[in-house]
Amino acid sequence: ILPWQNMTAAIEPFYPKAGNGRRPYPLETMLRIHCMQHWYNLSDGVMEDALYEIASMRLFARLSLDSALPDRTTIMNFRHLLEQHQLARQLFKTINRWLAEAGVMMTQGTLVDATIIEAPSSTKNKEQQRDPEMHQTKKGNQWHFGMKAHIGVDAKSGLTHSL
Repeated sequence: ILPWQNMTAAIEPFYPKAGNGRRPYPLETMLRIHCMQHWYNLSDGVMEDALYEIASMRLFARLSLDSALPDRTTIMNFRHLLEQHQLARQLFKTINRWLAEAGVMMTQGTLVDATIIEAPSSTKNKEQQRDPEMHQTKKGNQWHFGMKAHIGVDAKSGLTHSL
C-alpha cells in the first residue's frame, strides 16, 4: 500500500553511505522499523526487543535472525537523522495521505494523548550534554526520564494520524 521507494528517495541524500566500517542497514528496512515504532508506540529499546521476538515485525522490516538486527542505538540514530533533517513529519503526512487514498485511514473523531518515550537517565549527545528535550516527569507514583510525544489517533480505526 505504501510508496516505500518514494519515501526512501526523500531520505537517501541524508542517509549514511557504505564506506570504511560497518555497512549501514538498508534504508527501507530502517524506515519500516521507524513506521512500526510509531504505529505500535514503541520506544527504541522495545522496538529492538520486538524485532527479536516477533517474526511478523522482522518480516515487515525485511530482516531475519540469520543476520544482525539493528540495536536500539541504530534505531535511535535513524530517528534522530529524520528529526535533524525535518523529514519525520513530512514522511508521516505522506504515509497518511497514501493510507487515506487506499481507504485505510478514517478522518472523523480524533483522540489525542501524550506518551513518554523513555531513555536511560545517562543518555548524552556527542558534546557530553543531555538532550535539552529530555526531562524527568512523574506518572502516577513513578518517575520517568525521556521525551513526551503527543499523538493523534483515529477514534474508529485506532490508527495514528498525527504526531
